[in-house]
Amino acid sequence: MSDTEKEILKIYDGSMPVEEDLFETSYVNHVAWTIAVLMFGLVLWLAIALVNAENQRHALMQKQCADPVFKGEIDMVCMQTVNSRENWWEHLWFAMTHLKRGAS
Repeated sequence: MSDTEKEILKIYDGSMPVEEDLFETSYVNHVAWTIAVLMFGLVLWLAIALVNAENQRHALMQKQCADPVFKGEIDMVCMQTVNSRENWWEHLWFAMTHLKRGAS
């Protein structure tokens, strides 16, 4: 091998990957992303529960699910299928903007 070839190999030797660091893994980002995804899932689940509760509350307030046979009672099948407002986001908006309720 000539001196020129040695010089060229020496120049390009720094661009080789370090094999000790080649398979190094870090779990810091995995933990952070896992927590972020779990928190997003929790917020989504709570929003769905809030929409469902507000839908049923509004149906009760509007007396949409009164039992036709037993006066003063609630039809539970109706409560599970009722849509008291046109869109789900209306329930979410109302529930998020009307946080305080007086004891009436």
